[in-house]
Amino acid sequence: MQTLLNRLKALSSAEDFLNFFGVPFDERVVQVNRLHILKRYFQYLNRTEGVDGLGEVELFARYRELLMQAYEDFVHSNAQREKVFKVFQTGDGQQHVQLSSLRESLAGRRRAA
Repeated sequence: MQTLLNRLKALSSAEDFLNFFGVPFDERVVQVNRLHILKRYFQYLNRTEGVDGLGEVELFARYRELLMQAYEDFVHSNAQREKVFKVFQTGDGQQHVQLSSLRESLAGRRRAA
């Protein structure tokens, strides 16, 4: 019999995970937030302590609970508010480039040409 962790390795999409754990979901929410849901799920998994001693059934239940939590984060919110990815964590999704770094980059390109 395959262990839970081996079975999880075969999953690749948010839909795969949600279906595997039997989590009901709205396809529209997943279509817009699939990467955010998976990223949040893995953040929750990495923060979770005390799962090493759990049996397969308890581990499945805990992993399912964390996935449901990650999914629900995006049912009631959105990617920009949840700030899962770095682009949303710095400057509210806006990146700043200093003019001096652009000048240096241009000068370097001119020398190389």
